[in-house]
Amino acid sequence: MRIRYSNVVRVLLTAVASACFTGTGSGLTGISGGDNGGSTTAPVLGFFVQPNSANAGQVISPPVEVVVRDSVGSIDSSFTESVTVGLASNPTGASLSGATLVRPVNGIATFSTLRIDKAGTYTLQASASDAATVTSTAFSIATVTTP
Repeated sequence: MRIRYSNVVRVLLTAVASACFTGTGSGLTGISGGDNGGSTTAPVLGFFVQPNSANAGQVISPPVEVVVRDSVGSIDSSFTESVTVGLASNPTGASLSGATLVRPVNGIATFSTLRIDKAGTYTLQASASDAATVTSTAFSIATVTTP
């Protein structure tokens, strides 16, 4: 398919170029300086690696990872505030242990020591200052049986 040059393309290119070279911002919406990696909007959290099923009392593997994204969806590698995880659904009254408060490295918080002490189906919730909480997919914790 061949795209022909048109006035619409010229107008769009001119608008983008003029936004990039005027003022103090980068020309991208939501990125004009500020305290949070240059973004004036709140960071967006997401589960980069969802929690997997595990046995009760054993570390969830691979480690759960929470990613911090900026207003345009890129990983916010300058975000340094702590990310916290906790049990969002806890039908059995279980305890979540391990490091539940982690500072991201290059925009990703890695929770490598999480464990749950009772069998059941759970979800995790991640939160950070000025960011909306996010909930993981459901995962199971099984009772360890011996042969």
